[in-house]
Amino acid sequence: MVGTREHAESFLTQGLADSRRSELMTAARKGEPFDVESGLPKSMVDQNRDIPWYEHARNYIAMKWDDSPGNTRRTLAEAMATVTPAFVKDTKGMPDARTVRSALYGWAFNKNRWEEEPPAEVAQVLAWFQRKSLPTSALTDRLLVKAALRALSKRLDGKTAAPGTISRKRAIFYNSLEFAVDAELLTDNPLDRVKWKAPEQVTEEVDPACVPNPAQAAKLLTAVRDQSKRGRRLTAFFGCMYYAAARPAEVIGLRVTDCDLPRRGWGTLRLHETRPRSGTAWTDSGEAHEKRGLKHRPRKAVRPVPIPPELVALLRWHLTAYGAAPDGRVFQTLRGGLVQDTGYGEVWAEARSRALTPTEFHSALAKRPYDLRHAAVSTWLSSGVEPQLVAERAGHSVAVLFRVYAKFLKDGDDAANAKISARLGRSV
Repeated sequence: MVGTREHAESFLTQGLADSRRSELMTAARKGEPFDVESGLPKSMVDQNRDIPWYEHARNYIAMKWDDSPGNTRRTLAEAMATVTPAFVKDTKGMPDARTVRSALYGWAFNKNRWEEEPPAEVAQVLAWFQRKSLPTSALTDRLLVKAALRALSKRLDGKTAAPGTISRKRAIFYNSLEFAVDAELLTDNPLDRVKWKAPEQVTEEVDPACVPNPAQAAKLLTAVRDQSKRGRRLTAFFGCMYYAAARPAEVIGLRVTDCDLPRRGWGTLRLHETRPRSGTAWTDSGEAHEKRGLKHRPRKAVRPVPIPPELVALLRWHLTAYGAAPDGRVFQTLRGGLVQDTGYGEVWAEARSRALTPTEFHSALAKRPYDLRHAAVSTWLSSGVEPQLVAERAGHSVAVLFRVYAKFLKDGDDAANAKISARLGRSV
């Protein structure tokens, strides 16, 4: 009897019944709490509830999936695929690392594929992990947890992963263990008890060596325009990144109705939609791009960005020459589709080879189209625009602006000092 409830269990032999009675008596002498519903001591209840880590990891993916965008789903799957091989009873019969990663990442932890029949070789790998996976309760062993941390610190080739990648995977691993605690598979999060030196944080500061100055940016845009038909179609695309500090995914989603393009003077872009590329395997729609709101903003948030006459002219010319896509998008491919990162990346690489000197070309200068956005923000800061206004137009918080563009803010020290000196001189 536990509380006011009686419990009974039948056994085939007297010996089995005596053994169970002995287990119950031992738990009672130790003062272990008993579960009213089952009539069993807590340790036995936990054993009955325990599931293999492989199953728990899939439950964690299922829990996170619906509320996660495609790129987050990929990151979750990558983290689970990295740590899961550390939680097996033995490695006998385990395939090579690349085969394992491909099966776990592409099938075991991709919920979109759970209803599909995997190829035979993938099915064998997944069946192996189902057989060999340790129970989730085994993660109370700190050495096991440390083995997982070592795994997420390495790339497939054995080299140390980037600090940012390690930190991101560790955060997901920690969250999966918190889910195990919530599911009463673990009493506490074992990572809290493991001594582990976190990797050095990736510096978020933009390197000024990557950022083109206005003259270099103008040459690059000209080189985009002059190289091909595809380049001409992308001139205003890159212009939005340089003159409006727009992210590529924001430019891809830009619509004609979002643009105020007067014949003279400054115009405005109202950014409110992004089209990040996640890959067809990770989206609910089966399309490579998702339709989402602004980064780190509520879904219906709008970010108005004043744009100079130079960009107004580029956009007006673009719309006159090419029109808009059927759904109202400003930019489209020759076939009316979404602009792809591979396509505009090739155009940008060719523009660099044409516009930059050999020394500049082999440097980090404007290596990525995204550096045009950095150039826009740095230009605004060096022009004396208040950081709060720069952050608002760029879609940053002020804290992120100060952290990411610290070097450009420091460049204004001399000008600030001169203003302070002038003020102090007038007050004497």
